[in-house]
Amino acid sequence: MEQEIHFHTNSGRLRACRCGDLIELDFPAEVPYRVAPPPGLLEALGVSARYVGKNRFDYLVELASEKELRDMEPDFARLGKIEVRGVIVTSRSASPEYDFVSRFVAPWAGIDEDPVTGSAHCCLGPYWQKQLGKTKMTAFQASARGGVVRVRVAGDRVRLGGRAVTIMTGGLL
Repeated sequence: MEQEIHFHTNSGRLRACRCGDLIELDFPAEVPYRVAPPPGLLEALGVSARYVGKNRFDYLVELASEKELRDMEPDFARLGKIEVRGVIVTSRSASPEYDFVSRFVAPWAGIDEDPVTGSAHCCLGPYWQKQLGKTKMTAFQASARGGVVRVRVAGDRVRLGGRAVTIMTGGLL
């Protein structure tokens, strides 16, 4: 049985749903458009890009391989000088278990590397949908902690699913 709750946020009305053994969150899609990288971005990441795009929040950088993504050692001090909330770095997955992998760095916003980033997947979903021709994908964010995200693109919405651990319950009277 699906259980649903709604939140009123700065991004509009968002929905959270217990769907089987996953919690699924429903967000607006953040479709990237191709741009030239800002000066110093690729050098600070230490990579060469197959694609550089941007949405209203972040840059998106596609790399040629998962190995390059995992081996990336960003210069966080240099990245912190680029005025953008964050940088999503992604590639196709080398493993058949996942469709794509990513990392999210945001030193300008005070976060060197985020472990698992929902907002990044609101951009990655539409991007990889176009590349792979799929609306349902499994992603892995390859941070030190790492995490699996189920991504489902539905028109101008992206539904992100993952597992959660209950640490507290409560009720209102």
